[in-house]
Amino acid sequence: MPTLRLCFVACVVGMAVSLSAVFAQAPNDKLVAEVMVRNNRLVATNQILNTIKTRADKKYDHATVQNDVSALMATKSFTNVQASFEPTPDGKVKVIFDVAELPNVVTEIKFEGAKHAKNDELLSIAGLHKGVPLNPIANKLAVNAILRYYQEKGRMFSYVELVEGGNPGDNRVIFRITEGPEVKVSSVDFTGHNFVTGERLRTRTDTSRCFLGMIGGTYNPGLVEQDRLKLESYYRTFGYHDAKVSPEIIPSADCRTVDIVFHINEGPRYKVKDVQLVGATQFSDERIRGVTKLKPGDTYDGNVVQADQKNIQDLYGNTGRKVTPKEELIYSGPGEVTVQYTVQERPPDTVGRVLVAGNEVTRQNIILRQVPVYPGQVLEYPALAQAERNLARLGIFEANPEKGQRPTVTVLDPFSDNPVKDILVQVEETQTGSLLFSVGVNSDAGVQGSIVLNEKNFDIMRWPTNFDDMMSGRAFRGAGQEFRLEAVPGQRFQRYTASFREPYLFDSQFSLGTSAYFYSRGYSEFNEQRVGGRVTVGRRLNPLWTATVTGRLEGVDIFDVPDYFPDSIRQFAGTHFLAGLRGALTRDSRDSYLRATEGSNIEVGYEQVMGDYTFPLFNVEATKYYTTYQRPDGSGRHVLALKSQAMFSSSDAPIYERFYAGGFRSLRGFEFRGVGPFDQGLNTGGTFAFLNSAEYQIPLVANDQLYMVGFVDSGTVENGVKITDYRVTAGLGMRIVVPALGPLPIALDFGVPIVKGPDDRRQIFSFWLGYNF
Repeated sequence: MPTLRLCFVACVVGMAVSLSAVFAQAPNDKLVAEVMVRNNRLVATNQILNTIKTRADKKYDHATVQNDVSALMATKSFTNVQASFEPTPDGKVKVIFDVAELPNVVTEIKFEGAKHAKNDELLSIAGLHKGVPLNPIANKLAVNAILRYYQEKGRMFSYVELVEGGNPGDNRVIFRITEGPEVKVSSVDFTGHNFVTGERLRTRTDTSRCFLGMIGGTYNPGLVEQDRLKLESYYRTFGYHDAKVSPEIIPSADCRTVDIVFHINEGPRYKVKDVQLVGATQFSDERIRGVTKLKPGDTYDGNVVQADQKNIQDLYGNTGRKVTPKEELIYSGPGEVTVQYTVQERPPDTVGRVLVAGNEVTRQNIILRQVPVYPGQVLEYPALAQAERNLARLGIFEANPEKGQRPTVTVLDPFSDNPVKDILVQVEETQTGSLLFSVGVNSDAGVQGSIVLNEKNFDIMRWPTNFDDMMSGRAFRGAGQEFRLEAVPGQRFQRYTASFREPYLFDSQFSLGTSAYFYSRGYSEFNEQRVGGRVTVGRRLNPLWTATVTGRLEGVDIFDVPDYFPDSIRQFAGTHFLAGLRGALTRDSRDSYLRATEGSNIEVGYEQVMGDYTFPLFNVEATKYYTTYQRPDGSGRHVLALKSQAMFSSSDAPIYERFYAGGFRSLRGFEFRGVGPFDQGLNTGGTFAFLNSAEYQIPLVANDQLYMVGFVDSGTVENGVKITDYRVTAGLGMRIVVPALGPLPIALDFGVPIVKGPDDRRQIFSFWLGYNF
C-alpha cells in the first residue's frame, strides 16, 4: 500500500509539472498567423470562427483561447472542444480548435407509400424514435428490417428506399416504400418421397395453401426455409441421415401466386450395425441393455433412441445419480450406423431442502404432496419429472407447452460437488374458475344445453374475512379441491348437479367425492325423476389399479304411467326410496383417454341396494385395444377395440334399476333402450345383460382427424341369467375431430340389425354432436 501511495503522488506531481510547462510555453507575446477549425462537418467553419474571439494578426492570449473553448461548448453543438497551437516558420503561431460535434437529432420519421402497415408498427420494426441522435447506419439497417417485414407478409416484390437519414447532416428519416402485391401460395407439393405420402409430409410443414385464392396461404420465404429444415429433421429421425430437401418456388404469370414444390432426395435408410455403451461402470452392459430397445440390425429410429436415453437416465436416476446419456452416431459403412451411448457417472445425491415458489393462493402442502421427494432421502431423479407431470395434471397451474409455460421441479445446484441437492418447485397459478356454456344433440337424448360453473382449486375452509378476499379471488380457493355446479336442460333429459371432490382426504392417498343432484328423463314407458346424493371414497392402489366405495341415497318418482299399461310397469308408479353401497375395482392401462390405441380398461363392481326394494347390482366391464397397423412414422394407427360387459341383478330390482340396451353407447342399430324384455310392446328392463362390441378404426386423412369405423355389436338383455334373443348388428361410422369443438370427436354411426328380438325398436342412424363456447 505505501508503494501505491508513492506512485500516485509521483503521477500527480508529474502531471502538475507538465501542465505548468505547457502554460509556461504558451506564446503569449507572438502573433497569431492563422485560426484553424478541424473535424467539423455539420456546423460551418465561419459560424465557429464568428463565435470565438481569437483572431489572426492579433497577439496570442491563452485566457482568450480558453474562453473561446467555453463559448463553443455553450452552443451545445459539440461534445468536446480542444484548443492547441503550432509554431510557424515566420515566428508566429497557428491556433487550432478540434471539435467533436453532436449528431443531428431526428425531428421527423415518415414512411411514404405504406398502405398495408400501421405507422406505429413500422416504427417498432425500424427501431426508430423522434428526438434521438440521428444514426445513418441504424437507418440503413432499418431498410432491411422493413423489407423483411413486408416479405414475411407475402409482399415479395416490395421495395424500400432510404430517401433521407443516410447522411450525418440529415435530421429527418424518410423511407419510400413500394409495397407490391401480396403473394399467395396456390399449391404445396412434394416429389421424390417414398417413406410416407405427400399428405403426411404436409402435416409436418407450416406453409399453407390459400383458400379460394384469398383466405390464408400467404407466401413467406422464411417459413419455407423452416419447413425445409423440419422435413430434413423429420427424415433423419427415421434413419434417413442423408436426406436433402430443396424447395422450388414457381411464380405465376402475374406474380400474385406461387407454387411450392419440395424436392426430396431421401437417400438410404440407415440400419443399426451396433449399439455401444461408453463410460458405464455402475451397471453392467446387460443391465443397461435390458432397459433399451434399439438393437443391432434394427432400422434407425430417433424416437427409440430418445426413449433409450431416457430409460438409461432413469436407471441411474433411481439410484440418485444424475447422468445425461449422449448419443453419438458413427457411420460404419454404406447405409450403416453405430449408435454409441456415453454416460458420465457421478456419486449419488440426496435431497436437501424442497423449496416452493410462485404460489400466491395455493397452499404449499397442496404442491408438495405432488412432489415425491423428501429431505434426507436419495434423490431419485425420475421423481422430479413425475412431480412436474403431477403438478401439470392438477390443472391449477399454467401448462402451455407452446409458450414454454409449465410447472418445473429442478435441482438448484446440479453441477456442484455437494451431494446434498436443494430442490426448487416453481409454479405459475392460472385461472382455475370457469363458466362454460355448451349445446349438443345426440340420438339418445335429443337436444341438450349445459351451463357449468367449475372451480378446480377450491378450498371449502377458506371463507372470506373481508371484501378484498372476494375481489382478489382468494376466498374459497387454494386447497386443490374441485367444486362444480352443472345445469343441463334438455328436450328429453335434464340434470342439475352440485358436486365437491377432495383428491387427497386429510393429505392421504384417499379421495372423497360428494354430489347432490336432481334429474328427470322421459321414456316411452314412463317418466322418471330422481333427487339424491352420493358419497365416494377412492384409493389409488398403484399406477394401474384404483378401488372405490360409493354410497347413495335417492328418492325416485315414477309418473305418467297410463292405466292401460301392464301391471309389470304400473306397479312401480309412485315415489320410492333407495339406499345403496357399492364397491368397485378398476384397472386402466390405456395410452389415451380420448382415443386409446393400446392397453385395456377393466372394472368390476358390486352394489347392495336397500330401501323400498332390496336387490344386488353386479357388473363387470372390460375393453381391450390393439394397434394392427401404423404408418412408418408411427401415425395413422388402425385400432381394433374389443368390449364386453355383463350385468346382473335379482328379480326384486324395480323397473327403474333394471338393465336396458340400445343406442349410441350400447347396441347400435337399435333405439335408446330399444332392447330388452317386452310386455305388450313395452320395455320392462332385464335383470341380466350381456353386451359385446368389436370396432375397427381406420384413419382416412394424414392428420388423423377423420377416421372410419366398422363395428359389430351384439348382446342380450333378459329376465334371468339366460340367452333367449341374442341380438347382432353391424355397421359403419365416422369420427370427425374438430379441435375447436373440444377433445371428443363428432360421432356418426349407421347400424343395421342382423338378428333382433320380436319387439325390439330399430334405429339405423345414431350420432353425437357437441359444442362448447
